[in-house]
Amino acid sequence: MPWIQINTTVQEPLAEPLSDALIELGAASVTFEDAKDAPIFEPEIGTTPIWAHTKVIGLFDAEVDADSIVTAIKTQFPELAEQPFKIEQLEDKDWVRAWMDQFQPMQFGDHLWIVPSWHQPPKPEAINLMLDPGMAFGTGTHPTTALCLTWLDQHPPVNQTVIDYGCGSGILALAAQKLGAKSVVGTDIDPQAIIASKQNAERNQETIPFHLVKDFDSEPVDLLIANILAGPLKELAPEFDRLLKPGGTLVLSGLLTTQAEGLQQHYQQYGIELTTLETQDEWALLAGKKQTKSP
Repeated sequence: MPWIQINTTVQEPLAEPLSDALIELGAASVTFEDAKDAPIFEPEIGTTPIWAHTKVIGLFDAEVDADSIVTAIKTQFPELAEQPFKIEQLEDKDWVRAWMDQFQPMQFGDHLWIVPSWHQPPKPEAINLMLDPGMAFGTGTHPTTALCLTWLDQHPPVNQTVIDYGCGSGILALAAQKLGAKSVVGTDIDPQAIIASKQNAERNQETIPFHLVKDFDSEPVDLLIANILAGPLKELAPEFDRLLKPGGTLVLSGLLTTQAEGLQQHYQQYGIELTTLETQDEWALLAGKKQTKSP
């Protein structure tokens, strides 16, 4: 089915109202893009941030009268009367297949692969996690997830007890279990993440308990890995201290390289020395040990 896109760039306060108007005028979908290369690295928890300059893109059936839609928008929003709108004809193709083709099997370290369900594992003898891109964060495509997966491959938690804190899709919990952990549990604040994690565990024939943070507790473990954001990582330091055995390992990611030193210093007061720093693009991973005696 052929489609057209109608798009323009607006200031942040107009993005949501314009999106609603496009839907009312028959748009099949509306998406936002950053118009000024100003990425939002660390949004507040529970918020959906929008860029100061946002490109708003409405997708319509190609048979609509695009000019009349633009006229209706400019009538509804007088401030956009002189605003340029771009109308683009999209190629008629299998969009589901095009989306699937974006995601190929990915290798992390020497042994670990993430494989979308529509692909055969490139190396059947390797450790293969069958995981599809979905709503929950963490399918291996983001640098912070890649850093964590590579670290796990290089430091397999054989016979260790593990917590995946902020489990997202459950990918790190699954990797830890596949790499020989004695037991693994996962937790997240987002109910969708718990659903996705359980589904991914079932898809990989693994049994891992996943619980919302409000329902979660655990005995101290050998390894705690948390791929979230620098702000929550700082706030959770006392909880991570409680959940780690003396001599246990803490792995933190989801932080920018510029935030690493501050977190290292913060965790020292809890007797956790984060001495390992790995980076990819502007993102970082920290890892280290909890002292066997309180500081």
